Amino acid sequence: MTEPLLHGYFRSTASYRVRIALNLKGIRYADAIHHLRKGEQKAAAFRAINPQGLLPVLEVDGAVLTQSLAICEYLDETHPSPPLLPDEPVKRAHVRAFAQAIACDIHPVQNLKVLARLRAMGLDEEQVTGWARDVIADGLDACAALIGDATNPYCFGDAPTLADICLVPQLVNARRFGVDLRWPRLLAIEAACLELDAFRRARPENQIDTE
Repeated sequence: MTEPLLHGYFRSTASYRVRIALNLKGIRYADAIHHLRKGEQKAAAFRAINPQGLLPVLEVDGAVLTQSLAICEYLDETHPSPPLLPDEPVKRAHVRAFAQAIACDIHPVQNLKVLARLRAMGLDEEQVTGWARDVIADGLDACAALIGDATNPYCFGDAPTLADICLVPQLVNARRFGVDLRWPRLLAIEAACLELDAFRRARPENQIDTE
């Protein structure tokens, strides 16, 4: 594998997921920064790479990969150790379901594009923030229920999986919007993840474009 190029942004939670996965796999990569709040992801040059105009994008070995979960699974298939998904099919489905609950049902409904559309519809900032806060809280309620009261350090066992890769960035968003963090089990998992160098190095404040 040639050194991958990760198109991202320090505050993009989807980019954050891929940074964690790359770090867990021990893969060195270069950064290409696109400032979301300045709309740099909408530029024609970037849309030629990803027609959706979304981050992240991973360029590797001549391929262009989009969508954070697809990128993480590609990394897992090409670099199997350490695994991001369990071997057993039911457990693998549980991890994917948890990850998708965040990546498909929580994050897209509270991202910049949706919030901008709410503002364009005439909602004030308090209403927009309240929307994001409610979406995140409802989703994390479900996530907490999905993992139950097990005492393992990570979402689904003794090693981080795709579920943890999605959870940690979403908790950053929860704090940004002032969500009441009422899930001790999720916070304990986050703390266990942040003991790992792969998660710490991926944090937004540790990126070259942090503000």
